[in-house]
Amino acid sequence: MQKQISASWTLLALAISAFAIGSTEFISVGLMPMLVNSFHIDLAQAGLTVSVYALGIMVGAPVMTLLTGQLNRHRLMLLIMGLFIAGNLLAAIAPTFQVLLVGRVIAALAHGIFMTVASVIAADVVAPEKRASAIAVMFTGLTVATVTGVPLGTMIGQLGGWRWSFIFISGIGVIGLLADYWLIPRHLPLPAKATAAGILRILTNPQLLLALLVTALGYGGTFVAYTYLSPLLEQSMGWSANAVVIILVVYGLMVAFGNTMGGRLANAKPLTALFKMFVGLFVTLLVLGVTAHSHWLGLLTILVMGIFAFMNVPGLQLYIVQLAEDQTPNDITMASALNIAAFNVGIALGSGIGGQVTTQFGLAWTPVFGAIMVAVSLILLGGLIWLAKPVRQLARKHR
Repeated sequence: MQKQISASWTLLALAISAFAIGSTEFISVGLMPMLVNSFHIDLAQAGLTVSVYALGIMVGAPVMTLLTGQLNRHRLMLLIMGLFIAGNLLAAIAPTFQVLLVGRVIAALAHGIFMTVASVIAADVVAPEKRASAIAVMFTGLTVATVTGVPLGTMIGQLGGWRWSFIFISGIGVIGLLADYWLIPRHLPLPAKATAAGILRILTNPQLLLALLVTALGYGGTFVAYTYLSPLLEQSMGWSANAVVIILVVYGLMVAFGNTMGGRLANAKPLTALFKMFVGLFVTLLVLGVTAHSHWLGLLTILVMGIFAFMNVPGLQLYIVQLAEDQTPNDITMASALNIAAFNVGIALGSGIGGQVTTQFGLAWTPVFGAIMVAVSLILLGGLIWLAKPVRQLARKHR
């Protein structure tokens, strides 16, 4: 009989794996000049390494959930990390750019299903009143990857060549795989079988559909400005390139703080907490639109934005799980998968809008358009509150 594994150790294993996976998503941004030179392609083609990856997550999360729904959770996590390692090793040895893209797609498939399953595991191994905090711990791995993993991978690429960056990430994946093997319980409960009909049930349920739209627009609103944070700091606020590196690390620490606080705030009443978080994000983005040309005030506003930027993530993921438990109890894992896809829809939509705004209006307008996206999510969230049962009743049900 297997010895009882502490929930804290399980969450640590998930966070390590999330660190590896989070490092992969944006690693190619820092490697693009090297990829252009190595494969003799233009910058737009090199950009496919990011967009194809995001597309792989959006499509892969629900599709992989359908294919793996009835696999043992412990075994599934090992298969996911194995797929992740294989995708990055393929990218590392890719003889052509097309093979590199295939490696990125394989890693993205692992990314989508990992976030789906890991969120459910994190919620399963703790007491009901600590579920959002548990999800926040797991997502902290992604946050730390943004702060340290991506810059470190880029530095390794600059020192030893871009292939070593993917080998480095594969190595972290191996550590994550070993941690998952030892620290994830062997006999976690299986969810109800995921089906294609489940996708239809979720998308035709008004509350679940609204929740997915809130995730895409509310989370994505940050990326209108965040995608262009470095040029905003340099060109609009006058910070040097060296200073920007330090600012981005501090920004990442603000994100980690906000993520942790968001998990705690969303534990009892996720819907109410999310509304307050999005109001804070909306106000901060509007203020950034005013302070975008100010050296110090602009910096202060950006750091505050860091606190609110991803504060909503644990609450959004917990609420979709709770709502699915209440509305479509046979489709909980699929609802989680679609929410992971919605996060990436938000990233793509926010980044795309930000690109158009910088071209048409200028960098300083990106936070304003981000605020508009968040405002729409607040309206939808108001509709969700109107449709939902009283928050106290929903929270009490899951205690």
